[in-house]
Amino acid sequence: MNDSSKTTRVGLFVLVGLVVMAGLIIKFSKSGAWFTPTYQIKLVVGNVAGIKDGASVLMAGVPVGNVEKAELSADGRTVMLQLKVLQKYRDRIHRDARFLVEQAGFLGDQYVAIVPGQNTAPVIEDGETVKGEDAFNFQEIARSASGLMQRVDQTVAKLNQSITRVDQVLLSTETLTNVTYAVANFRAMSDRALVAIESVDRILKTNAPVVGTSVSNLAIFSHELRGVSSELRLVIETNRAQVFNAISNVETATRQVNRLLDGVEQGHGLAGSFFKNPQLEQNISMLTSNLSVASSNLNKHGLWRFLWKPKSP
Repeated sequence: MNDSSKTTRVGLFVLVGLVVMAGLIIKFSKSGAWFTPTYQIKLVVGNVAGIKDGASVLMAGVPVGNVEKAELSADGRTVMLQLKVLQKYRDRIHRDARFLVEQAGFLGDQYVAIVPGQNTAPVIEDGETVKGEDAFNFQEIARSASGLMQRVDQTVAKLNQSITRVDQVLLSTETLTNVTYAVANFRAMSDRALVAIESVDRILKTNAPVVGTSVSNLAIFSHELRGVSSELRLVIETNRAQVFNAISNVETATRQVNRLLDGVEQGHGLAGSFFKNPQLEQNISMLTSNLSVASSNLNKHGLWRFLWKPKSP
């Protein structure tokens, strides 16, 4: 065998190996649909969580395409993912489907998941832009969990302080002693109350006939009082005219007395002249003085000596 034939065979072997390797790469690579018809869907999301070009696009767990590229929007607030989907699945992806950026496992690669809806909306056309849901960010969750743990630690610290204060204030020896005394006093008071209740019960039992008689008498008295009130009402109703006349007579007499008193105050009549005459007032004053002297002499000398004066020697 000459060198040219060996070179030809080696070259052929290498060529076959390259072809087989290229076939395997095309078969098992994520972007292996090079020679399969595809169409494009533009997906707008707020966060892709580091998804890479060539990532898989799965629908119900079945690969239906891959991510062609990811571009940041002009305002820097959203990301545009260009999805390359196999043409044979075009009539199965509707506009009411959900597009999510998910992760395979805890540390797996990111991928785009298509969750079918009711399939009542129209089919997504080539180059159409749809809105997707943000990726589940473990770091954000970890930060939130860290903040939550800090707040829990602060709450536990405050709770420990509260328990310590309760232990120092409510469960102290002095407080427990006071509570013990209070319970003992309450027990003594309850015992005394029971004794008093028993005494009252005994009094009621021993004086039950008297109490019954008193209640009966009270009932009879109230019944009689009701009869008296009925009779008094009947008397007033039957003698209404006489009662009204008597009241009117009393009012008339009162008015006349008031007129007489007004006349006396003004000096009219005998009584008025008696009260308004200064001379008469002076005479009455002198008479009162004389009566006072006479009564004093009577008290001092007696009635007999006042009538019979002693003879002079």
